[in-house]
Amino acid sequence: MEKILFTGAAGQLGVEIISKLRAQLGAEAVIATDIRQAEGELKNGPFEILDVTDEAAILDCVKRHGITQIYHLAALLSARAEKDIPLARKLNIGSLHHILNIARDQKLNRVFWPSSIAVFGPDADADNTPQSSPCNPTTVYGINKLTGEQWCAYYHRTFGVDVRSLRYPGLIGYKTLPGGGTTDYAVDIYHKALAGEPFECFLSAGTRLPMMYMDDAVKATIDLMNAPADRLTVRTSYNLGAMSFSPAEIAAAIRRHIPGFEISYEPDYRQQIADSWPNSIDDAIARADWNWKPDFDLDAMTAEMLSRIPDYWQNT
Repeated sequence: MEKILFTGAAGQLGVEIISKLRAQLGAEAVIATDIRQAEGELKNGPFEILDVTDEAAILDCVKRHGITQIYHLAALLSARAEKDIPLARKLNIGSLHHILNIARDQKLNRVFWPSSIAVFGPDADADNTPQSSPCNPTTVYGINKLTGEQWCAYYHRTFGVDVRSLRYPGLIGYKTLPGGGTTDYAVDIYHKALAGEPFECFLSAGTRLPMMYMDDAVKATIDLMNAPADRLTVRTSYNLGAMSFSPAEIAAAIRRHIPGFEISYEPDYRQQIADSWPNSIDDAIARADWNWKPDFDLDAMTAEMLSRIPDYWQNT
């Protein structure tokens, strides 16, 4: 039976994937870890405080629990990474090296590490960006992610580590609040709309970015990890797509449910980050290799977010 170590458990994506894995494998099969204390659903199974910049601490956890897989999601997100370059490098790259070394030495079955559309830069094809598009990122976060992709491919090629990765677009879910990402406006906007408050967006009205509802991100991650190794042709990181929209378009989708919703625009330093990213993603290789297909578009996601946020946060 697989025993999974999950880092960055308290993050937006971590909470969701852990809930699904525990439902499938049993609560005891997933050891959730983070640098901060567990809250909410994370308390429904084993949890430990873990500093992923400490390789010895990670190794100790792996040995004590008989870990066979690692989902390594601990990271400093895009907007925060620009403000603390040393920490971003230490956390986003240094910790990945620890995980890859441990996976190699302990002969773990599989590792998952998330990449991002941030690996693309201004010279990438803006529309339907293909898997092979140039990767020349201009942000700290993107540089770290591109570096990580190459290390993952190297450890697979040289040491046989079965490490798998997805280039996530912006992720939108109802179980966690915004955490410092450039696309997090698309989470905060729903909370403001439900509270009857106007929303001031830090991106311009027409800034289109690739996005994905959290349920689709969870499905993609687990499906990739369950895919036969011989089906996988990408060992850097798979392009992953679902929908693309602008702040004006998500505001219009919300107004179909809340007609009085108001939005204004005050672009800040995150606008430059967003401008360096693609408008939409071509994920044909993921669809061919492991049958990836999203379930949610903008309207379906908006209906889900507006219906689920009140119930979830009232009971949390």
